[in-house]
Amino acid sequence: MNKLELTASIKKEALNLGFSLVGIAPAKKHSKDSLRLDSWLRNNCHANMHWIAKRKDERSNIFNYYPEAKSIISLATNYFTGNADSSHNVGKISNYAWGDDYHDIIKKRLYQLLSFIQENKSDIEGIVSVDTTPVLERAWAQRSGLGWIGKHTNLISPEYGSWVFLSELIVNYEFDYDNQFAQDLCGSCVACLEACPTQAIEEPYKVNSNKCISYLTIEHRDKIPQEFEDKLDDWIYGCDICQEVCPWNHKNEEETTDSHFEPRENLQHRSMDEWSKLTEDEFRTLFKKSAVKRTKYSGLKRNIKLLSKD
Repeated sequence: MNKLELTASIKKEALNLGFSLVGIAPAKKHSKDSLRLDSWLRNNCHANMHWIAKRKDERSNIFNYYPEAKSIISLATNYFTGNADSSHNVGKISNYAWGDDYHDIIKKRLYQLLSFIQENKSDIEGIVSVDTTPVLERAWAQRSGLGWIGKHTNLISPEYGSWVFLSELIVNYEFDYDNQFAQDLCGSCVACLEACPTQAIEEPYKVNSNKCISYLTIEHRDKIPQEFEDKLDDWIYGCDICQEVCPWNHKNEEETTDSHFEPRENLQHRSMDEWSKLTEDEFRTLFKKSAVKRTKYSGLKRNIKLLSKD
């Protein structure tokens, strides 16, 4: 099997495994990655996510993470199952966390795809990457032709909008490469900037995590700053506001057929009164194998208590 045939077969198998989009870019060091990341970190936009700064050299140079890298296979998985309930006093959870933990689902598929590649060419080696590894996944997805990075800093694909999980296979083999997605189709739109209640999108293509509702309700471990207490808009875990207002998402809201991401029962339309009665045992049951485990019971109860105080 030659390079062209292998490339085509990998893309076909990726779709068969449940990925929605696939593209491949050559592994290179990009100086712009380092400049942007350094500027973002220097301005403390990463807040208390110290692991980002700790491994910044790997993030900004793929060879510091995987020296043998020759290609980055970027994959996107549609997870959209609808918008959050906008009714008053309903505790909202980000769409991506309604079903099973995407890390487990996607990582398994990545290993299956790597095994498929190795069955066809045994000397290929590689590593899998979801979003817990030091890889600038949105930049590589754009270089692989999957879409462009929007003003809210999420990757937007023409086919599925920004409702996609990104992941990568980094391998030691040169494939037939895709063209970078060169267009920025956001145009003059600033809907995401205007809709953010905390002004976390300080300027186009720059999010300050210190102000971001997703960061505050998930990664932030201390008390939520008083200046944001009345701006959480009933989000108890994560936030989808900048995605819900995006015209590209309105245009491409194609619900996923992947049953792993279907909403769990008693999750989407639960009132704040109901959420306030959540016990630790119920938390463990309701969010077993769920991404919501990230914030822990204590973190979720903190958010619920804050939003229930009225």
